[in-house]
Amino acid sequence: MLERRTATDVTLRVNGRARDLRLDNRATLLDVLREQLDLPGAKKGCDHGQCGACTVLVDGRRVVSCLILAVTAGGAEVTTVEGLAAGPGLHPLQEAFIEHDALQCGFCTPGQICSAAGLTPEETGSLADVREAMSGNLCRCGAYVNIAAAIHEVAAAS
Repeated sequence: MLERRTATDVTLRVNGRARDLRLDNRATLLDVLREQLDLPGAKKGCDHGQCGACTVLVDGRRVVSCLILAVTAGGAEVTTVEGLAAGPGLHPLQEAFIEHDALQCGFCTPGQICSAAGLTPEETGSLADVREAMSGNLCRCGAYVNIAAAIHEVAAAS
């Protein structure tokens, strides 16, 4: 008879810090980040991977954390909006979002910023490229024009 395991010991590396955790095998990365690691930046929007509010970086790639089982992120570097900035200041994308007034309610902002941080140079060549690359991140307030401008400005300065 097979033994049924419901939890696994995993070391998650989040925002540069190793965290040893015992995780329910069914727990999503989003839930672990928010509920066990007290990192509320990634938001639970649709919980179906369609809105992008939960976007984080896993080994530098954009992922919707509501669709990733946390146990599969063991050994990877997970970066949330809380871990983007190096040092006490804001990340350039965070600063640009403020300067461009690229938010209204702010609910989608952490996912937008993490998604933007994971864009490649090919995805940021023009405003049209940015808009296409960011199409998986939804904003109910409709701040898309300012979001794209903020992202394009930071990409052009890089």
